[in-house]
Amino acid sequence: MSPNLPQGIQILAPMHEGFENILSEPALALVAKLHRAFEVRRQQLLRARTERQARIDAGEMPDFLPETRAIREGDWKVAPLPTIMQKRRVEITGPVERKMIINALNSGADSYMADFEDSNSPNWYNQIQGQINLRDAIRRQIDFTSEQGKRYALNEQTATLQVRPRGWHLDEKHVTIDGQRVSGGVLDFALFMFHNAKEQLARGAGPFFYLPKMESHQEARLWNDIFNMTQDELGIPRGTIKATVLVETILATFEMEEILYELRDHSAGLNAGRWDYIFSCIKKFKKNRNFCLANRGTITMEVPFMRSYALALVQACHKRGAPAMGGMSALIPIKNDAAANEKAMAGIRHDKARDASDGFDGGWVAHPGLVDMAMQEFVKILGDRPNQFDKQRGETFAAADFLNFTPEAPITEAGVRNNINVGIHYLGSWLAGNGCVPIHNLMEDAATAEISRSQIWQWVVSPKGILDDGRKVTAEMVRALIPEELTKIKATVAAQGQDTATYDQAAGIFETMSLGESFAEFLTLPLYEAME
Repeated sequence: MSPNLPQGIQILAPMHEGFENILSEPALALVAKLHRAFEVRRQQLLRARTERQARIDAGEMPDFLPETRAIREGDWKVAPLPTIMQKRRVEITGPVERKMIINALNSGADSYMADFEDSNSPNWYNQIQGQINLRDAIRRQIDFTSEQGKRYALNEQTATLQVRPRGWHLDEKHVTIDGQRVSGGVLDFALFMFHNAKEQLARGAGPFFYLPKMESHQEARLWNDIFNMTQDELGIPRGTIKATVLVETILATFEMEEILYELRDHSAGLNAGRWDYIFSCIKKFKKNRNFCLANRGTITMEVPFMRSYALALVQACHKRGAPAMGGMSALIPIKNDAAANEKAMAGIRHDKARDASDGFDGGWVAHPGLVDMAMQEFVKILGDRPNQFDKQRGETFAAADFLNFTPEAPITEAGVRNNINVGIHYLGSWLAGNGCVPIHNLMEDAATAEISRSQIWQWVVSPKGILDDGRKVTAEMVRALIPEELTKIKATVAAQGQDTATYDQAAGIFETMSLGESFAEFLTLPLYEAME
């Protein structure tokens, strides 16, 4: 069936079974109203990003904003959270795939972030089928039977649902309004709100979100205004929506309190989105000849710039009565290798113990098998308390603390190969429709591919991109290594019984985007244009 479309709306994609229920006329009318009210501002903010990047490329370094000093020095708090959102010691994340939703909601985590963004390959089917899956989950009508006949269904007790729409930079090319593409994030948000907000409230929960990739408090203000209009349109009280902002760009670090302030009636705190944060640092300072990070594996949460960012986030949140959420531990359980598995589990324990000791109120895991272990580390510190807002950090952070980009070494051939391997492997999976991929015992999403290609690009361009054996990382070196790593990837994928059809294309894309003269802002933008 084709839906009746409000005036000015076109859907340029197939209407699969059930899609007409999500893409209903009143739901699309809400999307259209938000688009017409706020699209000009979104485009202005995206242009502001480009202008800011040009100034950084010319040598400007970010700092705290003098015009918002009064906010940072003011006495204010975010609005109280509903009871169901006050205990978030362990959150699990994953794409909006049907089996994943069931497993995540059943995992024993306090909450589950259903992801329309980085761990989801955003083809048309995934995006709208994901809305169907969440609608069914909220109404406890979701189930799934595997090809092997195993049935999955919800437990009586489930995690609190949160939803991550796409970031401001992503369009939805299959839906146009008055001839313009709609914002992917606005579409994701509006469809979810229309179909589920009142149902969630009736069931004792509410519409809770994660907001990705923001670079300024003005971008947070745009979301806040969208929240207010949507709540008014749906006839639910302002402040019903609660949203956690992922601080995963270095520019947002300088505006954390301002972001909380803009969303103060809707804020559910901040999250330290570590992998995208590393990518953001590389991207923002890609033309700075004094900037060059070492192998990805050496950039832990304990290196100076990451440590400062994490502690400043806890400080900002607790000062304002908001949750501070730790970032993702990408390690996953390793089958058939007890020693490697124990090493991975020790890494998880260390990561969560550090976060809990630092004052974080909870943290993320990528696999249901890690929930209990992560929970234990937070319970050791929190006990029965829902949070540790009383832990007020006293440090003073300057711009230099966030810009202390070390270590610069080692850069190794193994590090170059790993970036090539992981980048191509992830891209091949993404092109095949899977955005959440276990690679080398880590659960990887789009941020992984971004770090991989951006590090290669920078090591080639930077005079500091020198291997530990004295060789300069060059385009010729990378081009020689790509086919070698591609052969390994295809062998691994084939051994797992999966199709390798997309991996040659992925290798070509990786080469173009990691060795091109210009640096694409986001890997997913050109990729999205090539997908259905």
